[in-house]
Amino acid sequence: MTDIDTLPRPTLSADETERLHRVTARPAVQTLLGLLNDEKDRTLIVGGAVRNALLDDPVADIDLATTLTPDAVMERASHAGIKVVPTGLDHGTLTLVHGGHGFEVTTLRKDIETDGRRATIAYSRSFREDAERRDFTMNALYADAQAMLYDPVAGLEDLRRKDLRFIGDAQTRIREDYLRILRFFRFFANYAAGDINDTGLAACIALKDGLTGLSRERIGHEWLKLLMARRACETIALMQDKGLTETLVPV
Repeated sequence: MTDIDTLPRPTLSADETERLHRVTARPAVQTLLGLLNDEKDRTLIVGGAVRNALLDDPVADIDLATTLTPDAVMERASHAGIKVVPTGLDHGTLTLVHGGHGFEVTTLRKDIETDGRRATIAYSRSFREDAERRDFTMNALYADAQAMLYDPVAGLEDLRRKDLRFIGDAQTRIREDYLRILRFFRFFANYAAGDINDTGLAACIALKDGLTGLSRERIGHEWLKLLMARRACETIALMQDKGLTETLVPV
Protein backbone atom coordinates (compact mmCIF):
# COMPACT_ATOMS: atom_id res chain seq x y z
CA MET A 1 0.00 0.00 0.00
CA THR A 2 1.01 3.62 -0.55
CA ASP A 3 -0.32 6.89 0.84
CA ILE A 4 -1.10 8.39 -2.56
CA ASP A 5 -4.85 8.47 -1.95
CA THR A 6 -4.33 10.62 1.17
CA LEU A 7 -2.37 13.34 -0.62
CA PRO A 8 -3.96 16.73 -1.37
CA ARG A 9 -5.02 17.09 -4.99
CA PRO A 10 -5.60 20.81 -5.62
CA THR A 11 -7.74 22.02 -8.49
CA LEU A 12 -5.75 23.40 -11.40
CA SER A 13 -6.85 26.12 -13.75
CA ALA A 14 -7.60 25.16 -17.34
CA ASP A 15 -4.28 26.66 -18.45
CA GLU A 16 -2.33 24.81 -15.75
CA THR A 17 -3.99 21.53 -16.65
CA GLU A 18 -3.20 22.00 -20.34
CA ARG A 19 0.45 22.84 -19.59
CA LEU A 20 0.88 19.83 -17.35
CA HIS A 21 -0.87 17.57 -19.85
CA ARG A 22 1.66 18.57 -22.53
CA VAL A 23 4.31 16.87 -20.40
CA THR A 24 2.39 13.88 -19.10
CA ALA A 25 1.04 13.04 -22.56
CA ARG A 26 4.46 12.61 -24.14
CA PRO A 27 4.59 9.08 -25.57
CA ALA A 28 7.74 8.05 -23.69
CA VAL A 29 6.29 9.35 -20.42
CA GLN A 30 3.05 7.46 -20.96
CA THR A 31 5.00 4.28 -21.73
CA LEU A 32 7.13 4.49 -18.59
CA LEU A 33 4.26 5.42 -16.29
CA GLY A 34 2.23 2.56 -17.73
CA LEU A 35 5.12 0.18 -17.14
CA LEU A 36 5.80 1.30 -13.56
CA ASN A 37 2.25 1.61 -12.23
CA ASP A 38 -0.07 -1.17 -11.11
CA GLU A 39 -2.48 -1.94 -8.27
CA LYS A 40 0.36 -2.30 -5.76
CA ASP A 41 3.00 0.20 -6.86
CA ARG A 42 2.78 3.80 -7.99
CA THR A 43 5.11 6.01 -9.99
CA LEU A 44 4.67 9.76 -10.50
CA ILE A 45 6.47 12.59 -12.25
CA VAL A 46 8.16 14.78 -9.65
CA GLY A 47 10.08 18.00 -9.21
CA GLY A 48 11.33 20.30 -11.91
CA ALA A 49 9.26 18.89 -14.76
CA VAL A 50 6.02 19.50 -12.85
CA ARG A 51 7.16 22.91 -11.61
CA ASN A 52 8.26 24.12 -15.05
CA ALA A 53 5.18 22.75 -16.77
CA LEU A 54 2.88 24.68 -14.44
CA LEU A 55 4.95 27.84 -14.99
CA ASP A 56 4.89 27.26 -18.77
CA ASP A 57 8.69 27.10 -18.74
CA PRO A 58 10.61 24.64 -20.94
CA VAL A 59 10.69 21.07 -19.61
CA ALA A 60 13.82 19.14 -20.48
CA ASP A 61 14.54 16.52 -17.83
CA ILE A 62 11.68 14.44 -16.46
CA ASP A 63 12.24 12.64 -13.17
CA LEU A 64 10.03 9.90 -11.76
CA ALA A 65 9.47 8.90 -8.14
CA THR A 66 8.33 5.35 -7.48
CA THR A 67 7.43 2.92 -4.73
CA LEU A 68 9.23 0.21 -6.71
CA THR A 69 12.71 -0.80 -5.60
CA PRO A 70 15.57 -0.26 -8.07
CA ASP A 71 15.72 -4.01 -8.70
CA ALA A 72 12.03 -4.07 -9.56
CA VAL A 73 12.38 -1.06 -11.87
CA MET A 74 15.34 -2.72 -13.58
CA GLU A 75 13.45 -5.96 -14.03
CA ARG A 76 10.39 -4.32 -15.56
CA ALA A 77 12.41 -2.06 -17.85
CA SER A 78 14.70 -4.83 -19.05
CA HIS A 79 11.73 -7.09 -19.75
CA ALA A 80 10.21 -4.30 -21.85
CA GLY A 81 13.43 -3.80 -23.80
CA ILE A 82 14.19 -0.41 -22.25
CA LYS A 83 17.83 0.43 -21.59
CA VAL A 84 18.75 0.78 -17.91
CA VAL A 85 21.73 2.81 -16.67
CA PRO A 86 22.60 2.49 -12.94
CA THR A 87 23.40 6.18 -12.49
CA GLY A 88 22.85 6.47 -8.75
CA LEU A 89 22.12 3.15 -7.13
CA ASP A 90 23.44 4.38 -3.77
CA HIS A 91 20.56 6.86 -3.81
CA GLY A 92 18.01 4.48 -5.31
CA THR A 93 18.25 6.04 -8.78
CA LEU A 94 18.29 4.43 -12.21
CA THR A 95 18.13 6.11 -15.59
CA LEU A 96 15.78 4.59 -18.15
CA VAL A 97 16.57 5.50 -21.75
CA HIS A 98 13.46 5.53 -23.91
CA GLY A 99 12.38 7.50 -26.94
CA GLY A 100 15.79 9.09 -27.19
CA HIS A 101 15.62 10.57 -23.70
CA GLY A 102 16.89 9.59 -20.28
CA PHE A 103 14.46 9.50 -17.36
CA GLU A 104 15.78 9.31 -13.80
CA VAL A 105 13.65 6.94 -11.73
CA THR A 106 14.21 7.12 -7.98
CA THR A 107 12.65 4.97 -5.29
CA LEU A 108 10.81 6.94 -2.61
CA ARG A 109 13.18 7.70 0.25
CA LYS A 110 13.39 8.94 3.79
CA ASP A 111 16.50 10.23 5.54
CA ILE A 112 17.99 8.14 8.31
CA GLU A 113 21.04 10.32 8.97
CA THR A 114 22.50 13.49 7.44
CA ASP A 115 25.80 15.29 7.96
CA GLY A 116 25.33 18.43 5.87
CA ARG A 117 26.93 16.90 2.78
CA ARG A 118 25.24 13.57 2.19
CA ALA A 119 22.40 11.53 3.60
CA THR A 120 21.95 7.93 4.66
CA ILE A 121 18.58 6.94 3.25
CA ALA A 122 16.04 4.14 3.52
CA TYR A 123 13.44 3.25 0.93
CA SER A 124 9.88 4.27 1.64
CA ARG A 125 6.41 3.70 0.24
CA SER A 126 5.19 7.11 1.35
CA PHE A 127 5.04 10.00 -1.09
CA ARG A 128 4.56 12.36 1.84
CA GLU A 129 7.81 11.16 3.44
CA ASP A 130 9.56 11.55 0.10
CA ALA A 131 8.24 15.10 -0.27
CA GLU A 132 9.21 16.16 3.23
CA ARG A 133 12.90 15.37 2.63
CA ARG A 134 13.08 17.64 -0.43
CA ASP A 135 14.29 21.23 -0.38
CA PHE A 136 11.57 23.67 -1.51
CA THR A 137 7.79 23.38 -1.65
CA MET A 138 7.66 24.19 -5.37
CA ASN A 139 9.99 21.23 -6.02
CA ALA A 140 7.77 18.73 -4.19
CA LEU A 141 4.90 18.57 -6.66
CA TYR A 142 3.94 15.24 -8.23
CA ALA A 143 1.80 14.37 -11.25
CA ASP A 144 0.37 11.18 -12.70
CA ALA A 145 -0.23 10.05 -16.27
CA GLN A 146 -3.61 11.81 -16.37
CA ALA A 147 -2.08 15.18 -15.31
CA MET A 148 -3.54 14.90 -11.81
CA LEU A 149 -1.46 16.99 -9.41
CA TYR A 150 -0.48 15.74 -5.95
CA ASP A 151 0.67 18.39 -3.49
CA PRO A 152 1.87 16.97 -0.14
CA VAL A 153 3.48 20.19 1.18
CA ALA A 154 1.26 22.95 -0.28
CA GLY A 155 3.74 23.83 -3.01
CA LEU A 156 1.21 24.88 -5.66
CA GLU A 157 0.18 28.08 -3.91
CA ASP A 158 3.82 29.00 -3.31
CA LEU A 159 4.53 28.36 -6.98
CA ARG A 160 1.61 30.52 -8.06
CA ARG A 161 2.87 33.34 -5.83
CA LYS A 162 6.45 32.62 -6.95
CA ASP A 163 7.44 32.44 -3.30
CA LEU A 164 10.47 30.20 -2.79
CA ARG A 165 9.97 28.51 0.55
CA PHE A 166 11.84 25.72 2.31
CA ILE A 167 9.81 22.65 3.29
CA GLY A 168 9.22 22.69 7.03
CA ASP A 169 11.96 24.29 9.12
CA ALA A 170 14.46 26.10 6.89
CA GLN A 171 17.47 25.54 9.15
CA THR A 172 16.71 21.82 9.38
CA ARG A 173 16.59 21.54 5.59
CA ILE A 174 19.89 23.39 5.24
CA ARG A 175 21.66 21.31 7.88
CA GLU A 176 20.73 18.21 5.86
CA ASP A 177 22.77 19.59 2.95
CA TYR A 178 24.49 22.96 3.11
CA LEU A 179 24.47 23.18 -0.68
CA ARG A 180 20.82 24.13 -0.28
CA ILE A 181 22.02 27.62 0.64
CA LEU A 182 23.25 28.10 -2.92
CA ARG A 183 20.23 26.32 -4.33
CA PHE A 184 18.00 28.74 -2.42
CA PHE A 185 19.56 31.70 -4.22
CA ARG A 186 19.66 29.94 -7.60
CA PHE A 187 16.00 29.03 -7.44
CA PHE A 188 15.13 32.51 -6.23
CA ALA A 189 16.98 33.96 -9.22
CA ASN A 190 15.14 31.65 -11.63
CA TYR A 191 11.64 31.20 -10.25
CA ALA A 192 10.77 33.72 -7.53
CA ALA A 193 9.22 37.15 -7.87
CA GLY A 194 9.35 40.12 -5.56
CA ASP A 195 11.37 40.07 -2.36
CA ILE A 196 13.23 37.02 -1.14
CA ASN A 197 11.60 34.86 1.55
CA ASP A 198 12.73 36.34 4.88
CA THR A 199 12.73 33.04 6.78
CA GLY A 200 14.80 31.29 4.15
CA LEU A 201 17.23 34.19 3.89
CA ALA A 202 17.72 34.35 7.67
CA ALA A 203 18.43 30.60 7.78
CA CYS A 204 21.00 30.88 4.99
CA ILE A 205 22.79 33.73 6.76
CA ALA A 206 22.80 31.90 10.09
CA LEU A 207 24.26 28.71 8.59
CA LYS A 208 26.54 30.13 5.89
CA ASP A 209 29.67 28.69 7.54
CA GLY A 210 28.40 25.23 6.58
CA LEU A 211 29.42 25.98 3.00
CA THR A 212 33.07 25.61 3.99
CA GLY A 213 32.59 21.86 4.44
CA LEU A 214 31.43 21.30 0.86
CA SER A 215 33.68 20.26 -1.99
CA ARG A 216 34.83 22.87 -4.49
CA GLU A 217 33.26 20.76 -7.22
CA ARG A 218 29.77 20.88 -5.70
CA ILE A 219 30.03 24.60 -4.98
CA GLY A 220 31.41 25.37 -8.44
CA HIS A 221 28.69 23.37 -10.20
CA GLU A 222 25.93 25.17 -8.30
CA TRP A 223 27.62 28.55 -8.66
CA LEU A 224 27.77 28.22 -12.45
CA LYS A 225 24.05 27.44 -12.54
CA LEU A 226 23.38 30.56 -10.48
CA LEU A 227 25.43 32.69 -12.88
CA MET A 228 23.12 31.58 -15.72
CA ALA A 229 19.89 32.29 -13.81
CA ARG A 230 17.43 34.96 -14.92
CA ARG A 231 18.04 37.36 -12.03
CA ALA A 232 21.64 36.40 -11.39
CA CYS A 233 23.08 39.91 -11.03
CA GLU A 234 20.64 41.19 -8.43
CA THR A 235 20.71 37.88 -6.56
CA ILE A 236 24.50 37.80 -6.33
CA ALA A 237 24.44 41.44 -5.19
CA LEU A 238 22.05 40.42 -2.42
CA MET A 239 24.33 37.55 -1.43
CA GLN A 240 27.30 39.91 -1.28
CA ASP A 241 25.36 42.39 0.83
CA LYS A 242 24.54 39.63 3.33
CA GLY A 243 28.12 38.31 3.46
CA LEU A 244 27.24 35.06 1.73
CA THR A 245 29.88 35.11 -0.99
CA GLU A 246 32.89 35.29 1.31
CA THR A 247 33.01 31.52 1.88
CA LEU A 248 32.50 30.57 -1.77
CA VAL A 249 35.39 29.36 -3.88
CA PRO A 250 34.07 28.80 -7.41
CA VAL A 251 35.93 26.25 -9.50
